Amino acid sequence: MAHSDTHVHEADPACAVAHGETAPPQDDRTLVAVFASPVAGYLLRYGADLGYRGILLEPDRDLAEKVRAEAPAFEVTSGPPAGLDGTADVVVTDHHRADLGPVLRDLLAHECRWIGVMGKPYHPAPHEVALAELGVPAEVVARVHRPIGLNIGSRTPPEIAVATLAGLVADRNGRPGGFAF
Repeated sequence: MAHSDTHVHEADPACAVAHGETAPPQDDRTLVAVFASPVAGYLLRYGADLGYRGILLEPDRDLAEKVRAEAPAFEVTSGPPAGLDGTADVVVTDHHRADLGPVLRDLLAHECRWIGVMGKPYHPAPHEVALAELGVPAEVVARVHRPIGLNIGSRTPPEIAVATLAGLVADRNGRPGGFAF
């Protein structure tokens, strides 16, 4: 799609990026989707377009091998990947898994930029109970975001992934998300 050449991008370099005239800044971004699920698949697929290095953390080794056999465009691991740091955003895509507590506890031991668990705000937060039972201090549990994503009424896995990624982009850019400018 062409655009007018009369628009000047010198005043706002972000405009040149949006028009594809300049490459976006290359910063390291890692997106870890926890637990193999349809939402995880869409998060990792769409996340790649946003510049994320995608990792699926699936602690069930058999399920991890099954996903790995499909030759995905992302890394598959059974435990927290090495090098999780302030560039990593972690999204837990299934809050019903029995291993939620131990997996989340292990991830919280890393200095990830952002960790969130899917779930509706009016339902109990099972990660809080699971982490408390493991002796994780309340101030560490408080690092976990829930609910996650922008409130756009998403219901399907692709919609949930879009809302979640939009929320991560807003957070990375220091913006509230939504339509408040």
